[in-house]
Amino acid sequence: MQRNLVFPRSIRYLIAVADMQSFTRAAEFLCVSQPTLSQQIKNLEDLLDVQLLDRSGRSIQLTAAGEVYLHYARRALRELDEGKRAIHELQDLSRGSLRLGMTPITDHLVSPLLESFNTRYPDITVSTRELPQDAVETEVAEGNLDIGIAFTNVLSTIARSNEIDTHVLFDETLDLAVGKSHPRAGQTGALTPQMLENESLVLLNTDFALRRHVDQYCHEQGITPRIAMETNSLSVIVEVARLGRLATILPHSIICSHQGLYPLPLQPDMPHHTITLICRKSGYKSPACTAFGVLATLWSPHRPGQKPLEAHTDSGLESKSGSVTSVQ
Repeated sequence: MQRNLVFPRSIRYLIAVADMQSFTRAAEFLCVSQPTLSQQIKNLEDLLDVQLLDRSGRSIQLTAAGEVYLHYARRALRELDEGKRAIHELQDLSRGSLRLGMTPITDHLVSPLLESFNTRYPDITVSTRELPQDAVETEVAEGNLDIGIAFTNVLSTIARSNEIDTHVLFDETLDLAVGKSHPRAGQTGALTPQMLENESLVLLNTDFALRRHVDQYCHEQGITPRIAMETNSLSVIVEVARLGRLATILPHSIICSHQGLYPLPLQPDMPHHTITLICRKSGYKSPACTAFGVLATLWSPHRPGQKPLEAHTDSGLESKSGSVTSVQ
């Protein structure tokens, strides 16, 4: 410990003596003995190598040096008190921030969760970034994001399992989505893989888990998808499918949330996917981060039309570029 360290107690003792102009009254006010109070002030003067109090008169007065020092001492004490209040405000979530990373699919799915979090904690500033899943995992593991939400419970690399935890929120079905002008709009009955192979599709590019999921399904069914357009923007996909002749594959809840899009089930089903919370295994988690994780696990099982899953986690719970579209 540094020998020249000044403790807040010494500053409080000096302020009390200066305000009351008496060691006796100050000691009574502080509930300490007068010798203890006197010794603390003497230690402070020795530390600063200057006399702060004039003890020669009937009342205790500040010296010129004492007047100067007390001005800064009061300001320092105010800063310390404000720091203490700020810590309390962080703990009770009346201030703070949350850095959240999401994939393009999950940002549409969890918008109600973000709104719910803001309603409960309006003074927490939430900053979101839209990234591919591997980038979300990296940013969470390195502490650049507090928490992430991904469209799969499978980590991009096995090595990441030593750094981050996953916590499944809910299950999501995948359907073909078509707009009102598409020939299959209003069709009843499921599409076979052969029917899907004949559809011209607009999909996310291969940086994203949903696209890799679709590619895997097509490979397993022995079909080659006709990809007419790929992009890193879910908004582009939704608008192109809603207004034109191209179809796409999206989570059922996203399709139903956009007017002018119609879901068509696939047969056999495309394997259901999970929406997963990602957080660091070790390291500090802010109160805002913890509160978001708790709210997410409470919120997700009650999503209409979603099948809640049994949560699992090892810990027991945690640069988007511009949109780029290529047409083929």
